[in-house]
Amino acid sequence: MSVTSEFIARSERHSAHNYHPLPVVIREARGAWVTDVDGRRYLDCLAGYSSLNFGHGNETILAAAREQLDRLTLTSRAFYHDRFAEFCAALAELTGKDMVLPMNTGAEAVETAIKVARKWGYEVKGVPDGKAKIIVAEGNFHGRTTTIVGFSTDPDARGGFGPFAPGFTVVKYGHADAIRDAIDEHTVAVLIEPIQGEAGVIVPPDGYLRQVRQLCSEHNVLFIADEIQSGLGRTGETFACDHEGVVPDVYVLGKALGGGVVPVSAVAANADVLGVIRPGQHGSTFGGNPLACAVGVAVIGLLRTGEYQARARELGAVLHRRLGELVGRGVTGVRGRGLWAGVDFDPALLTGREVCERLLERGVLAKDTHGATIRLAPPLVVTKEEVDWAVDRLAEVLPR
Repeated sequence: MSVTSEFIARSERHSAHNYHPLPVVIREARGAWVTDVDGRRYLDCLAGYSSLNFGHGNETILAAAREQLDRLTLTSRAFYHDRFAEFCAALAELTGKDMVLPMNTGAEAVETAIKVARKWGYEVKGVPDGKAKIIVAEGNFHGRTTTIVGFSTDPDARGGFGPFAPGFTVVKYGHADAIRDAIDEHTVAVLIEPIQGEAGVIVPPDGYLRQVRQLCSEHNVLFIADEIQSGLGRTGETFACDHEGVVPDVYVLGKALGGGVVPVSAVAANADVLGVIRPGQHGSTFGGNPLACAVGVAVIGLLRTGEYQARARELGAVLHRRLGELVGRGVTGVRGRGLWAGVDFDPALLTGREVCERLLERGVLAKDTHGATIRLAPPLVVTKEEVDWAVDRLAEVLPR
């Protein structure tokens, strides 16, 4: 039995089967490449679902983490620590908001945004207690807590986990009229992904985000943008909302904010929104811990240069041009923005899983979703030559 096979067998024996990983066991990584326990290298075209936007082992991020590890890693929010103000101020500046509420995971940040929106609705908008409604979109993926899967339209995410919390209205994604029709006097927020990641990198029609912004402003409703996967450089701008010049009331951030080192997430909004949260009403032992703040400050520093946003724009154009050449060769559709693409295959020819397995054999890591679709999201440090190489490998797995 190979080292890989032995490790997989032990993992399957002692861990819950909540994932179906590809048969590869990664041992180390640097930049856009990973190496498995048998010494084989792979180009990482998933980047931890955008958690590794700045590459594996980014030295700036690692240096910040190492320095902080030697000083202080955790106090809990029962006390202040000397990295907290710096992180909150830096993220507030990046988002253009007054306040930040740090958490750990993306799902925690979404749950935080839901709580904040409801409380804002009761205390500021004047919605009767217990009546707050939040509009969400079909095909959404905001996490896997029981509240969040309760408004998912994915049977795998939702099935068997009820009963679910009320207060959510699901509408068609990309259709502003559906939001307009769903808003009533009890609506406190619209929660959407500017680009839907898990659904297959679904980009809404041009103008959709501007229309959502206008509707929310007209009806005194919070626009909550879940930029956990789409934000922090992935699409060629700091935030996906930037492509339409739109500023939401609330940013929900995560994944890349932790630089691939530690889980870091946050909600950013102005004081008239986040100010409704008071001591004892929300918290997290590890949220905003010193190590997370040090890493987050380093990540924000990298984004300030604009280098990574520019790379995503320039190399994203290469990626989408090359992928477009494959349409008609078993590929039925390509979409995305920046270094983020969803690729659809003819289900009569290939499943997404089969494509990923064939890519694995050729040294490329990718992830399937929803049957006959794969997602490509390499770290933003990838080179043009590596992008071309990855697409060449994809071309090899297609029917001839």
